[in-house]
Amino acid sequence: MTHAPKPATDVTARVNKEAASRYAMDDRQDFTDADRGFVAPFPDKLYAADGRVIFDASRFDYIGDDVSAPDTVNPSLWRQSQLIRRGGLYQVVDGVYQVRNNDIANLTVIEGDTGLVVVDCMASVEAATQSMAMIREHVTDKPVAAVIYTHTHIDHYGGVTGVVSAEDVASGRIPIIAPGTVASFDKHAIGENVIAGNAMSRRASYAFGSLLDLSDTGCVTCGIGICSVPGVTISYLSPTDPITETGTKRDLAGLEFEFLYAPDTEAPEEMHIWIPQLKALTCAENANHTLHNIQTLRGARTRDARNFARYLDETLQRWGDDAEVHYGPHTWPVWGNGEVTSFLESQRDTYKFIHDQALRLANKGYTPLEAAEVLELPEELGRKWFNRGYHGTFHHDVRAVFTKELGMWDGDPVSLHPHPPVETARRLVALVGADRILAEGRRAIDEGDYRWAAQILHALVFAEPENSAARALQADAYEQMGYQAEGPQWRGIFLTAAKELRDGVQAATFTTASPDSILAMPIGILFDYAAVHLIGDRAAHADLRIDFRFTDAPSAADENWTMWVRRGVLNARRGTSPDAPLTVSGPKAALVGTLLKPASAAQLAQAGKITLDGDATLLDTLGGLLDDFNPDFPVVTP
Repeated sequence: MTHAPKPATDVTARVNKEAASRYAMDDRQDFTDADRGFVAPFPDKLYAADGRVIFDASRFDYIGDDVSAPDTVNPSLWRQSQLIRRGGLYQVVDGVYQVRNNDIANLTVIEGDTGLVVVDCMASVEAATQSMAMIREHVTDKPVAAVIYTHTHIDHYGGVTGVVSAEDVASGRIPIIAPGTVASFDKHAIGENVIAGNAMSRRASYAFGSLLDLSDTGCVTCGIGICSVPGVTISYLSPTDPITETGTKRDLAGLEFEFLYAPDTEAPEEMHIWIPQLKALTCAENANHTLHNIQTLRGARTRDARNFARYLDETLQRWGDDAEVHYGPHTWPVWGNGEVTSFLESQRDTYKFIHDQALRLANKGYTPLEAAEVLELPEELGRKWFNRGYHGTFHHDVRAVFTKELGMWDGDPVSLHPHPPVETARRLVALVGADRILAEGRRAIDEGDYRWAAQILHALVFAEPENSAARALQADAYEQMGYQAEGPQWRGIFLTAAKELRDGVQAATFTTASPDSILAMPIGILFDYAAVHLIGDRAAHADLRIDFRFTDAPSAADENWTMWVRRGVLNARRGTSPDAPLTVSGPKAALVGTLLKPASAAQLAQAGKITLDGDATLLDTLGGLLDDFNPDFPVVTP
């Protein structure tokens, strides 16, 4: 049985109405800017290869400009969603075009005399293909001269084969320009999204609301983009032209591009781009119409808020006097030199305030949560719409600074070695009693204290996961917290928690560990991916070695690898072992299957896709040591 969402309570309705007074609701400039340069709407829905509809912009029509925020949506998030739902092809300035909001990210096309430079490729092949078709129909049929990845996140490279072919890149005809060395970009792009991909995908399904209905009681928008589109094709092609120094320039399609290398900011590898002939600037995702994450809720490496500020300031020093437009890989552009510099200065100061004030309170003995509860942005920063928390939030960004600078321990000895959640919950329930906890949860909900209700009921749900009354009450609390949240990721997490407490675990709709991503892994990272599948205690006494020969390796150095399992650890290095009892040879695609699913080796060998030279039973042994990852593991229950 599926339970329908409940309406907002009187408390939530009042909280959301009162919230509107904190915002500059009379400032409508963003609506003018988001519509500026509109060329054409999407020609159709977005379809998968099998004909399924995977995106339909009309599903967001209920978020009309003349529709007031419902009681179930924070008015600031409603306003941002009214802006985000605008989609189609736009002309930014002469020679710069964007397709926005058929995907969570934008596709930007720079038209030069001799071709097109595509800056970021969206998250999916389907969205990028539709976007390029719109460019061809409404702008130009000039060939793609180059692709630029601004950073290492999947929504900026995932659609690349909808823009260029692997053959054109491999031949050198079309370069892919990206920040960092090729090895570093590959490591972070693939490693971040695949090595921990199962956990990241599950967390992302909560944060981005992909398990919720698109409605005013579910996912409204993702705030930084329209939504996370499920069921899409994700591709990857390695960069061919790395940018590792600020001031590096490239002549592309008759235009000069100058790069500012900005590592360890919103992504491990990132860069800003200046096109002097067009006076056009992008700071990638270091400047957006939203506060960004210092620590993502989907899961990724913690970022350096000080570096956000540092590189934005360097950008202002270099190009602030000349920039006439700032375009980003998300949301809409900013026009006019005064507006661009004010935007970048304000974003710079917001990140620096978060960094400096978090560490000021850390140095006074505050814990991360204590600091996040008392700090707030100065009004001049906090009332700017582009500093509101539509992706990151001020609260969890403050806590993230502690994590980045001081590590996982919050400084309170009680948190250093606590009992695990289930054991803690059982002890608390045994001490207090299930009925008293249930009564306290009801009292808190009746009084609108939803944070406390969710917290106290957590103990009962984890101690007695089949306690339907506790689950139902905690779901009610989470639901109202979601309705009140300004940040769409907080909303998504709370509302998905409520849904799964009521209806059980929902099946995954996407994974970042796509087949294309796995096949694109550099071979060294492929063995790292296999290593995180190894069941350490089961492999503690294992001792096996297998050589792998990649017959289609891009270089002789990558052709031969030796892998061994010993002491509960899987290691691999280039080269061969003189005493390996088994050598497996074949193209990378077949060896990926053999390594991750050793049981498939016999079938692959029989089909002639791999050769097995030696003791093939070692693959059976290896298979018995590898774990499987369930993409639908529980989150709100033990």
